[in-house]
Amino acid sequence: MTPAVPLPRPLLTLPAEVGDLMDHTPESAYAHLRDTHPRWFLSPPGDGAIGIMLWPMAEGQVLHHDEERMVLEDPVILPDGQHARRLRLIGARPEPPVAVLPLLDGDVVLVDRFRHAARTWQWEILRASGIRDVADTDNAARQLHDQLGTATTELIGLGEVHLDPAILAEAVSLYAARIDAVGDPEHGSGIRRVRTVAFAEAEEMALTGRITDAVTITTLFRARQAGLPGGV
Repeated sequence: MTPAVPLPRPLLTLPAEVGDLMDHTPESAYAHLRDTHPRWFLSPPGDGAIGIMLWPMAEGQVLHHDEERMVLEDPVILPDGQHARRLRLIGARPEPPVAVLPLLDGDVVLVDRFRHAARTWQWEILRASGIRDVADTDNAARQLHDQLGTATTELIGLGEVHLDPAILAEAVSLYAARIDAVGDPEHGSGIRRVRTVAFAEAEEMALTGRITDAVTITTLFRARQAGLPGGV
């Protein structure tokens, strides 16, 4: 079995040619990806890995693509030898999504945002797709400006997290940002109100289920482990 090779960020992009191939068949687009991005289809060594079947045994499909994501249907071999199909979402841009935990005088700024998939309002930190050809740190600063109408006085990296590696290939870059004020929220992105709470209260909201967003919970944990909000 081919050894696993980590996917460098530039590989997690949507090739422009896929759009043309989708005008033919989903299978031809998938075959093109096999040829041009073979590392997307590698399986790691060891028992329990889910392998991707090779043509001509079976061929997958590109079910959907847009400027944000591409949806693949992979023909797979499960650890017990059975054949199945599995969906996989790959980011359409080399820049990862960015999440930012705003800190105002040590307190946490949360936004109440509507999430379409869950059909609920969620208390969250800021999060948005990466912007093409813009560095992660600049993306983080831009989210503060665009969504919260403010600027950062200090930006602190907190690593990355996979939202749902069962189906999503991309990771989210996490940051904390110290700010001096809160401006007008961006209502067009689904934000209806902003709330500032003590850091400990935000953690309590996560513990009691008032915050259920995994990125927000992870970022709070990482920030606490980094010594925030008091220092780094």
